[in-house]
Amino acid sequence: MQQRRHRPAILRRRGRQLILGAYAVMIVAAIALVVGPWLNDREINQNPGRALATVTDIDWLRTTVDFQDESGLYHSPETGLLYPSGLGEGQRVWVSYSTADPELVKVEGREWTLSVIPALSVWAVSTAAAAVLWWLLNRATRGVNKN
Repeated sequence: MQQRRHRPAILRRRGRQLILGAYAVMIVAAIALVVGPWLNDREINQNPGRALATVTDIDWLRTTVDFQDESGLYHSPETGLLYPSGLGEGQRVWVSYSTADPELVKVEGREWTLSVIPALSVWAVSTAAAAVLWWLLNRATRGVNKN
């Protein structure tokens, strides 16, 4: 009988730990959404190159381009273009790239600050979801000893 009385308290504690752990992962993801682009932009700005690129493919994961660097070599970065929104296949666009790593390419004039709104969205949705789950957990385990 003693075990039954403590079981809901254990479930509540484990549920809270799970909610906090998932929330922490989402907050780290939101931070990474800003830090990653900032690091990429810093690398491009430290070794800047500029080229006219042609958009060769657009899919839901990436937008790929072909461009010729300053030494005449052609590049088509496997990871795609940074900040590609609003581009169409066949379009020609100026890009900035890192001369140290020509695989790191972004649309000229677009910066890491474009990642702030998506990161804030992840933070807001995660906070709301964690709050709702916390409330539901408290409601489901109401009246249980707080041991």
